[in-house]
Amino acid sequence: MSLHDRLTEDLKLAMKARDQLRMDVIRMIKAAVMNKELEIKKDLDDAEMSRVMTTMIKQRRESVEQFEKGNRAELAAKERQEITILESYLPQALSPEQLSAVVDAVIQETGVQSLKEMGMVMKAVMARVVGQPIDGKQISDLVRAKLQ
Repeated sequence: MSLHDRLTEDLKLAMKARDQLRMDVIRMIKAAVMNKELEIKKDLDDAEMSRVMTTMIKQRRESVEQFEKGNRAELAAKERQEITILESYLPQALSPEQLSAVVDAVIQETGVQSLKEMGMVMKAVMARVVGQPIDGKQISDLVRAKLQ
C-alpha cells in the first residue's frame, strides 16, 4: 500500500473514531503533499512524500522550542503530539551507529581528509539516506566531527 493510500485510509478511520488531532494532522500532510505536487507539476512518490513530512516535523520541532521559550506548554505538547503522528508515517530512522557507519564509508570512499571538502561528503551521504527521516544538521555535525 502506498503512503498516499495509507493516509486516505487512516483519515477515514480517524473520522470514524472522531480523533480530531489525527484528522487535522493527516489533512495537513495531504495539503502539504498536494502543494508540493502542484509546485513541481507531478505526483510525488513515497520518498518525496517522506521528505515533505520530514520538513513538517522540523517545523514543528522549531515551534516546540518557541512555545517552550514563551511558556506555552499546552501548545508545545500539541506540537509534540503532531510530531508523533507525522513520524508514524515515515520509514524507520537510521540509528546513530548506522548513520555513523554510512558517514565513515563515504569518507573512506571519497578520500576526503579536511573540512574544506565537507560539501562533497555531505552530498554523498544525503544521496545514500534519501527517503530517511534524518535531519541534515545531525549529518552535518557528524561529518564535521569526523573530519576534524
